[in-house]
Amino acid sequence: MTDPKMTEHTQTVLRILLGRGPDGERIPTALTHGIYGLELANLSGLPNGTLFPLLERLRRADWVERYWEDDETAEAEGRPRRRYFRLTSKGAERAPLALAHAMAEHAAEGALPRRTRHVPRAAS
Repeated sequence: MTDPKMTEHTQTVLRILLGRGPDGERIPTALTHGIYGLELANLSGLPNGTLFPLLERLRRADWVERYWEDDETAEAEGRPRRRYFRLTSKGAERAPLALAHAMAEHAAEGALPRRTRHVPRAAS
């Protein structure tokens, strides 16, 4: 499968999975343990209908893996099990490069002059 499209939402989710929150704060367990779905939704600000299809596309591209936490952990905390998401080795390798490329493209687009639509002059 080809690499995922680097939309703004994809970039946001990848930064979080790489261990950087929206305000630049570190998320130390993101790379090793992963982040559970609700926490990822809260950090990204994305609604479930946007986030989970995006995660599925990243999973199909082999950039993200998902797994359920142990029953014992959830039972000890008196809650349902959480589904976690983390980057695969392929995702951890390619995501920083894809993000850097997307940032460079965005910067280049900002440097280009805006195209204006030619409006013919009215006949005098």
